[in-house]
Amino acid sequence: MYEFELQQLRSADLIRQAEQDRLAREAVRGRRAARREAAGRTAAREGDAGPSDTRRTGDTSHTRRPWRLRSARAA
Repeated sequence: MYEFELQQLRSADLIRQAEQDRLAREAVRGRRAARREAAGRTAAREGDAGPSDTRRTGDTSHTRRPWRLRSARAA
């Protein structure tokens, strides 16, 4: 009976941790969306929101690395 109760406690703890992780991911996602929206509004207000300047609006990554490798990998 002790193992069963221990398993129940572990299961409840895992469920609780998963819920906290999900809420944290949602909060981060919301903050990122708010930052992107604010940056877009600022760029539009300044007149910099042209299609050639996507780095300022947050549409691309901040690292300037290509999305894929330029050369094919060897088999």
